[in-house]
Amino acid sequence: MSTPPDFQTIKVTCDGRRGTLTLNRPDRLNALSNELMAEVAEAASWFDHQSNLRVVVVSGEGRAFSAGFDLSVFGDDGPSPAGGRVPADTGRLMADALERTSPVLIAALHGHVVGGGLVVAAACDLRIATDDVSFSIPEVDLGIPLAWGGIPRLVREIGPALTKELVMTCRPFGAEEAMAAGFLNRIVPADDLDTAVDELAEAVASRPRAAVLATKRHVNAVTDQMVGTGRSWSDADGLTAALRDPEGRASREAYLERMQARKKDRG
Repeated sequence: MSTPPDFQTIKVTCDGRRGTLTLNRPDRLNALSNELMAEVAEAASWFDHQSNLRVVVVSGEGRAFSAGFDLSVFGDDGPSPAGGRVPADTGRLMADALERTSPVLIAALHGHVVGGGLVVAAACDLRIATDDVSFSIPEVDLGIPLAWGGIPRLVREIGPALTKELVMTCRPFGAEEAMAAGFLNRIVPADDLDTAVDELAEAVASRPRAAVLATKRHVNAVTDQMVGTGRSWSDADGLTAALRDPEGRASREAYLERMQARKKDRG
């Protein structure tokens, strides 16, 4: 077992059979900056080199799992810090790295799970949420398509009709609806989240590693042929084009103004 890299925006641990990956920007509700997403991709690769690791719990520090894409980096230029063509490609590289990593990923969801944060959860293998969790996909309100392979992953988890509705209308939804749609494995009271996640992680980690990891690879191989996440390599192009669209720009400005007004109302 090696020492994790020195990350700035996430926390990573590994004690042999089990590990953790914690999004660690609590002051920003774990908004997904390009730096954070590149670090998640690097951590996923690091997990692959831990010879006895079976399970990694993915969580968010503070009041939310993740508020989604960090809107302050809309104008980032240059290559992706994760090695992609453009910064807009970083999220896809992160989600692909999570899905590709060998250990089983359990998402522990609480607070807000927004946009790209929901893509992170969808890239995990198993998901437990608190009963007061709030999901939303606001990308269309921001004048951009849901990228990062989010569409095929949601189609895989909840089906095409509900994916279209939730993405196009941007309406929030809760734990019960997510559970009914097949997105969640369990719903628990907020105070019980850590215990429930720990029990599930141990139930998986206590089984023979080769069989557990082979099961993950087998299921992913089947579903990849169903939904084709590999086609998402062009998501960055659609996102970049949407950022130049005048109607989308106006929608984005209106959305940000609404968010600022809500912050002022909350004091």
